Amino acid sequence: METLFWTCLLLGLYPYVGYPALAWLFARLINRGVAADAGYTPAVTVVISAYNEDRHIRATVLNKLEQDYPSHLLDVIVMSDGSEDGTDDILREICTTHPRVRFFRQEPRAGKTSALNAALGHVQSEVVVFSDANSIYRPDTIRRLVANFADSSVGYVTGSMRYVNPDGSLVGDGCSAFMRYENWLREVETRIGAVVGVDGGVDAVRRALYRPMRADQLPDFVLPLTVVEQGARVVYEPEAILNEDTLTTQSSEYRMRVRVALRAFWALWDKRGLLNPLRTGVFALQLWSHKALRYLSFLPLALTIVLNWVLVSHGFIYILGIAGQVMFALMLLLAHRGRREVGGLALPAYCDYFALVNWASAVAFLQFLRGEKKVIWQPRQG
Repeated sequence: METLFWTCLLLGLYPYVGYPALAWLFARLINRGVAADAGYTPAVTVVISAYNEDRHIRATVLNKLEQDYPSHLLDVIVMSDGSEDGTDDILREICTTHPRVRFFRQEPRAGKTSALNAALGHVQSEVVVFSDANSIYRPDTIRRLVANFADSSVGYVTGSMRYVNPDGSLVGDGCSAFMRYENWLREVETRIGAVVGVDGGVDAVRRALYRPMRADQLPDFVLPLTVVEQGARVVYEPEAILNEDTLTTQSSEYRMRVRVALRAFWALWDKRGLLNPLRTGVFALQLWSHKALRYLSFLPLALTIVLNWVLVSHGFIYILGIAGQVMFALMLLLAHRGRREVGGLALPAYCDYFALVNWASAVAFLQFLRGEKKVIWQPRQG
């Protein structure tokens, strides 16, 4: 029983603590750099999928046209995914004054992945940059992304998604901290050879490596894995920065995390061949550790909690474990009391977000086992 307890505890914590330490060690031993060149400026197409984004689409498109990149080498394609608001009217207006912008409509609505597939049919440039419909880049973001493609081994580049929390919500604090942790881990993984997952709002791929995806597949996960399957690297560029507001309510963050986790489970299933270390070596360890075991960590962690109570009479260490559980529960209660009660304490927000992510993964795993899939959803709210 005690052996099972310690095994579950180690399995549950390994993706969050053990793997980052192991990846850091591997990075120091391998330390594979990227031969980026700021003067490398191939033709680039920015592809944006939009659904009912009349509040953001004008600023997003103009932001891309104003990038510090040779204008004759940069154009924009926007695919409206059955928008029902004023998005299409705004895009038609932009196209009349900016010939570098092309607008297409996907009808009926079929989801982001289908929209990207359709948009790529109109792309001839060497590099494709993917932007969300509300993503505002820094002026040098595209140049920073593209510079990495001067290295012929690089097939996909992801930038630095930095969540800001203007409303000061606790869930926003947790999300921001989680993203800082993820960005650090991606920087480490790049030095190992390849990053495992990306965010999708600030990414670029060689056009020749793009492969159409099923409508239910998660492009932020499946496309980078497809690039790895073709023998190219997926790397992280910390200076290609996108600032994005966090979601501010528990319910909106929870729904987003369930959706992402569900599609990640399906992506891991679709690309399960990459989990074979005999085929992909160290990358298989990365994929198991960073994604598969992390999304499944709720299982050993839940069993650890139960076993801790069973073993409470077996020694002082198990009493400390119960005390830790009580402290964690108190942090959750404190977080749910709100910002005023927490004050300047960060720990309640971190504990609350950790619990939210794992609960969302558990719900998504049940949906995965039932064969459920999500193809379309509402834009970010909250």
